[in-house]
Amino acid sequence: MTGGANNAMESRRTTVRDMRRSNRSVILTSIYRSGPLSRFELVRETSLSAASVSNLVGELLEEGVVEEAGSVESDGGRPRVLLRVAPGFASVAGAEVGETRVRVELFDLAMQVLATVEYPIESPTPEPSLVVDRVLQGLAEVTAQAGVAPAQVLGLGVAVAGIVEGPADAVVHAQTLGWDAVPLGAMLQAGTTVPVQVDNGANTLGQAEMWFGAGRGAEHAVIALVGSGVGSALVANGVSYRGARSSAGEWGHTTIAYGGRQCRCGSSGCLEAYAGAEGVLDRFRQANRGKAAPGADEESAFSALLDLTGSSKVAAQVIDETIGYLGAGFANLVNLFNPERIVLGGWAGIAIGERYLPQLREATARHALRQPFAQVSIELCELGQDAVALGAATLPVLRLLREGGARRPDTLAAR
Repeated sequence: MTGGANNAMESRRTTVRDMRRSNRSVILTSIYRSGPLSRFELVRETSLSAASVSNLVGELLEEGVVEEAGSVESDGGRPRVLLRVAPGFASVAGAEVGETRVRVELFDLAMQVLATVEYPIESPTPEPSLVVDRVLQGLAEVTAQAGVAPAQVLGLGVAVAGIVEGPADAVVHAQTLGWDAVPLGAMLQAGTTVPVQVDNGANTLGQAEMWFGAGRGAEHAVIALVGSGVGSALVANGVSYRGARSSAGEWGHTTIAYGGRQCRCGSSGCLEAYAGAEGVLDRFRQANRGKAAPGADEESAFSALLDLTGSSKVAAQVIDETIGYLGAGFANLVNLFNPERIVLGGWAGIAIGERYLPQLREATARHALRQPFAQVSIELCELGQDAVALGAATLPVLRLLREGGARRPDTLAAR
């Protein structure tokens, strides 16, 4: 056989493998995102033939990626068997590198928590090596708590602040942390055999809410994260929008007041300097003649500040202004992106939204154009403060779905 014929045959084999992987991915993603589903429903949802669905589902069942989950009655025929991704097929880990702590959680594939640990971070600008040590320590601890071997962990997703070029072999640019081109992905991967992926915390929050929370069903959405800092995840046509080099969504560093307050990023007038918890608490301290809100840490101080609004005119004014700044920031998102939904999350965002969501909607309406505002709903996130770590853990799940259920990318190619 000539070299040309060999090349043509190998090309056809590659094409068949790629198509098979793609079809498995479509089926597995449908089951994971919309399941449990029957084979009949999979044919309708994926537009694959009944024979293809039957064959590929058979493979996934045999490999243990998918399992039967009961049955439903059909019209005049036998009950239809429902299928779901097997929760025990593997575990996934998610880590959130926050302003004051590192949180690491282990999940099964149904995203049920198996184990959780937290470690404090004392410095607002921690050394990358300290963060790496905390994350890897947490991974070892949660797997030990759950009795899960490292080989059973599909991957570790890590959520951090700043611009992340990744998610594999990720390089992190985080001015607020004092990090400049930190090879965080490589540093983490050097310390574990578990595959590591890194992403921005707002993006992982966004993925969690879009998959499991308040963003479900939306094709055009913004997930806003308000913690010590401020960020966002953008979703267009059902797909995360990252920009040219993954820095899209840095909403907190859009200018809201020309020549305004100094921001942690080094610029002035950023939304984060007015609406992030650190900026809010600083604004209160300055307006309160140098007296800070009581609390052992930023979260407790922010909660105390909200409680003070009933008895302190200064606290009430600062929070009222904060709602106004957030409303103006939301209006910018409405006018720029025309989303159908904005979801407010992050620990400070949840604290504000639980008390003042109607006022925030009103503040947004005052600054937004009428037509796009009429088309958007502003909702509070559904997954709570732990959604960032949960979203980080979906990074290895997403890779599993894309690879059609293969634990490692080359598994299917070898078959």
